[in-house]
Amino acid sequence: MGSLAGVKTRLHTPALLTVLAVGLLVIGLTSLSPWSPSDLIDEDPSSSAPTERGAAAERSPSTRVKPVESVLLISIDGLNPSALEQLGRKKTPHLHRLMRQGASTLNARTAVEETVTLPNHTSMVTGRRVDRAQGGHGIAWNKLSGKPGTVRGAARGRIDSVFSVVDKADGSSAMFVQKKKFRLWSRSWPKALDLVRVDENTKRLVRSLRKDLRERDREVRFLHLWSPDAAGHEHGFMSKRYLAAVRRADTRVGEVMKTVKGHPEVKGRLTVVLTSDHGGQDMNHGDTDVLANYRVPFMVRGPGVARNADLYDLSDALADPGRTQPSYDAEKPPVRNGDAANVVLGLLGLDPVPGSEFNAGGEIRLAR
Repeated sequence: MGSLAGVKTRLHTPALLTVLAVGLLVIGLTSLSPWSPSDLIDEDPSSSAPTERGAAAERSPSTRVKPVESVLLISIDGLNPSALEQLGRKKTPHLHRLMRQGASTLNARTAVEETVTLPNHTSMVTGRRVDRAQGGHGIAWNKLSGKPGTVRGAARGRIDSVFSVVDKADGSSAMFVQKKKFRLWSRSWPKALDLVRVDENTKRLVRSLRKDLRERDREVRFLHLWSPDAAGHEHGFMSKRYLAAVRRADTRVGEVMKTVKGHPEVKGRLTVVLTSDHGGQDMNHGDTDVLANYRVPFMVRGPGVARNADLYDLSDALADPGRTQPSYDAEKPPVRNGDAANVVLGLLGLDPVPGSEFNAGGEIRLAR
């Protein structure tokens, strides 16, 4: 497995303390990584100790940028890229700023099998298709109490995620979500998620994320914003109410970026990856043959990422799908929302999710 830019040093037993003391006498204090007494104590699951950052300065082969210390993955539920095109830079300034300051496309794709929330979000964190029979994660339902109650149960076997990979590298992950159905993840990877916030109040949820950004040292955070999806179902996708909800989501993203920009402990250390689970047309988004449903945005902004760049222009291994939804065996795949998992891990300098297929070969490049 690859590694984070550094690892956490954790010692838990008197025997290990004895070994450490002997080691100090033999090899000298100067050869050891720094540690503190707090490293000798089991942590509360909701907290994380500062992560030491080593000499991982080489470029990640899966991104062509130097590994960063932290990644924020944002999903704006039900974000139809046509809304960004219609609203423009003036009415969605923060999302357009992400595109100008990073690499992006408004022509990414959902999973082939489903254009609904839970299956696509699970692809985002596992890097897998949906269909269990074809090696997918098996989450083909979109309900709070779908059975079985874990990803492992749905797949009938172990399924890793971006959270479990980061946990194995002694990193910390947290999720801030607005739909209770995401409890599926905390049941599926309970030891890998150090903090779980489920809150239907968008302002309060974003406020808790911003506080966490300022006060905690984590490798991965996932933020889910649901207002466009809710407005689309109630008033119609691309309706005035829907477009207003997209503008509110843009404002929330702007608040997060304000925290990133305004705090030295965050700025320069964090990369943002933003996508969506599906688009929408009329009052729904379940028809997998409809362009408005399977077309989604994908944006990456952070240190070393090419500015104002089209993701398809950065990699010869990808192909812009135009208006089509290519199959999984396409010679050159499109960017998919399910690429997010391995993009996140590549940015951290870690290997892909075991058993994943989306971007497992590092097809997405973030620099020229």
